[in-house]
Amino acid sequence: MTGAGYEVCVRVRVVGRVQGVWFRAWTVQEATRRGLAGWVRNCHDGAVEAVFAGSRTDVEDMILACRRGPPAASVTALIQEPEMDAPEPGRFGQVATT
Repeated sequence: MTGAGYEVCVRVRVVGRVQGVWFRAWTVQEATRRGLAGWVRNCHDGAVEAVFAGSRTDVEDMILACRRGPPAASVTALIQEPEMDAPEPGRFGQVATT
């Protein structure tokens, strides 16, 4: 178990045409549907960054979904790493751009 009782907690960085294509709102919708906690934000370099925490199956499913993204997105890379700073339980939302 990771912090806050999550089975897994990861940080992902999604690269490609991912800003201006509804990626953050789509991520909130998809993560909430899967019962994940965490956040998503735009990065100044054009990437989108997110933290997903929850069951291993749901987090892995969300990462697979992010490799495709919403219909207008064009994902060219997704970088994944463990996240040690687990989010508050029960909420997934957008946070300020980095």
